[in-house]
Amino acid sequence: MRFHSFDAEYLQRLASGDSVVESHFTGYFGELLNLKLRARLRSLQLVEDVRQETLLRVIQIVRKKGGVEYPERFGAFVNAVCNNVLMEMIRADTRHDSLEPTVEPRDQRIDLDATLVTEQSRRQVREVLEELPEKDRNLLRMVFLEERGKDEISRDLQVSDDYLRVLLHRAKSKFRALYFKRYSAVQ
Repeated sequence: MRFHSFDAEYLQRLASGDSVVESHFTGYFGELLNLKLRARLRSLQLVEDVRQETLLRVIQIVRKKGGVEYPERFGAFVNAVCNNVLMEMIRADTRHDSLEPTVEPRDQRIDLDATLVTEQSRRQVREVLEELPEKDRNLLRMVFLEERGKDEISRDLQVSDDYLRVLLHRAKSKFRALYFKRYSAVQ
């Protein structure tokens, strides 16, 4: 079936899960998004991720009551959602701390005080962790002490990877603030 324009009926059918309209929507906009994203992203995997996330979000919005106000501007709406998803991916890639701990080269010099300093640091970290709210304490332990992967943590906490980054950022900020409050005057 060929559609000549995007109108209220098209959006209503898309919202109701009409397979013909869904197929047209994903085929038509999927190809346009592919062209747009290939010009902006190097990775084909990122292109596919942004394309799928855009299509998913648009369908979710269409299915919400009052989701799309102007059906005649549907193409521009899909493009705007794509731009938002693209910017979120770029920001997430550049702004957020990596959940994977970075490995630094091992220092080969002998340090006689290292054991004392290391034990003192561990004790301080444990004390600060115990003062944090339980959910922050558990998250920091999973990431930094247990060194679990972000996919496993997201699954266990039942949150998306993006929201896990937010939770981790908040927990780390609370930890830092509490740590410096307790120990900056001491050192």
